[in-house]
Parts: sequence; C-alpha cells; structure tokens
Amino acid sequence: MLQLRALTIAFDGQAPLIEGLDVSVPSGELHLLQGPSGCGKSTLLGVISGAGNAVVRWTGEISLNGTDISRLPAEQRGVGLMFQDALLFPHMSVGDNLAFGLAARHRRDRAAHVEAALAAADLTGFAGRDPASLSGGQAARVALMRTLLAEPKALLMDEAFSALDPELRHGFGMFVRDQIRDRQIPALLVSHDPADAVLAEGVPVRLGQAR
Repeated sequence: MLQLRALTIAFDGQAPLIEGLDVSVPSGELHLLQGPSGCGKSTLLGVISGAGNAVVRWTGEISLNGTDISRLPAEQRGVGLMFQDALLFPHMSVGDNLAFGLAARHRRDRAAHVEAALAAADLTGFAGRDPASLSGGQAARVALMRTLLAEPKALLMDEAFSALDPELRHGFGMFVRDQIRDRQIPALLVSHDPADAVLAEGVPVRLGQAR
C-alpha cells in the first residue's frame, strides 16, 4: 500500500500548492488524483518518487508497504514513473528499450523477459521494431512494460492516458489495471481529465486550483 499522510507541498516563499493531503492506495489498485494544470500534480509525483525539484519544500509522510520512504533517495524508494509521452529511446529497438528496464537480477534471462513483456502487451514479434513505427497505444504499452520490468513497488503515472484517443485510452487503462493487479502493486494516476475517473478504482481525489 502507498500512503500519503498530511502531505503539504510548496515552492520556496509561496503559498502551498497542496496542503494536508491524505491518500491511501491499496496494492493491486489504480487510484486517481484529478485537478487542473498548475495545481501541483506533477510536483506531487516528484515528491513521492524522490525526484522533486530543489526549490520545493514539503512536510508529511510517504510510506510504501508500511515503510516510511519519505527521506530515502529516489533510487532506494522502488517507485516507477510513467509520463504522458512514452519517452522510448529512439536509437534503440523495442526489445532493447524493454531490456533497459530489467531488474539487475534478470539480465541473464534478458531475451525471455523481453519476450514475456511483449506477449503481455500483445506485441509478440515486435522486439526488433523501431519505436517510431509504433502507434500511440503500442508505444504506451511498451513504456509501461519497460517501467514494470524494473519491478517497482509502486507505479506513478503523470497524465499517462492523455495522449491517447478515447478508445485507446480505455483499452490501455484496462491493460494497466490488469498489470498492477497481477503484480499486486499500488498505482497512482494524476490527470486533469475527469474522464479518467472511469479507469480508476476508489473515489477520485480532487486537487486544488491552478496557481
């Protein structure tokens, strides 16, 4: 479970973007934080992942599976990040993009893990393809599987569905839910779009006004 307790976030010398936020995301579920652009959604994910901006000040507690990770460096938190753009490496094949995300202990079985990830994403046979040849939905699935191959303990998604058309968005949302349920990890999606609520579980949390 991912838990945020009394989380308050502000830029130096400014009023809080987010104040007193409490969120609990059970393992195996996808939950939504929804709010307009500029309300602190991406800043929040940076704080949770440990990749926050140096001018951001925050208080509160972040825990993952019962362990306080608030002050751990990013590389020790075990949190995976996925963004609106797939951000695949253009100079690598699809297979090499996936292999880049492999947890260190699986590097010997690289080919087997890449093929399993492609099969899960319904992209068997795509290992040698150029990322530029993929559709938006295909690229999103590859980006998700690359993140999951690192075996994160939690998944954070920053507007990850926003670049997809409505039909692809729903299909990708169901794919995400299946993957996190299979792995029993909590996933938190931040989005400006209320339509993403149908893809999430639990009651969406509404963040404040844009600043």
